[in-house]
Amino acid sequence: MTAVHDEIALETPVDVRFTLDGTPLAIRYDGRIWAVAADPLRWFEREPWWDTQRRAPVGVDVVNVKVWRVQVRINSASPLRTMEIRRRPLSPSWVLSSINDAV
Repeated sequence: MTAVHDEIALETPVDVRFTLDGTPLAIRYDGRIWAVAADPLRWFEREPWWDTQRRAPVGVDVVNVKVWRVQVRINSASPLRTMEIRRRPLSPSWVLSSINDAV
């Protein structure tokens, strides 16, 4: 039986390093560098832009939120953790939206 710990919900800014093809390589969170240890999963979610803005700029995607789910570790001996990071439309910054010990 696999133990699954509670997920921690956050909205914490993080720094993300990407490969040349745009895949997450490492995440700086809580003063540490977490290396991506498995193939990440990417998808898009819809954002209700009308809740945060009165007008949408012409030709700018204000609806699609880019989301990555990555399995990370501090070093090769540390356990895997699963992080979910997202970037809202019109924002250059990434936020950590959840982290848990489930593999």
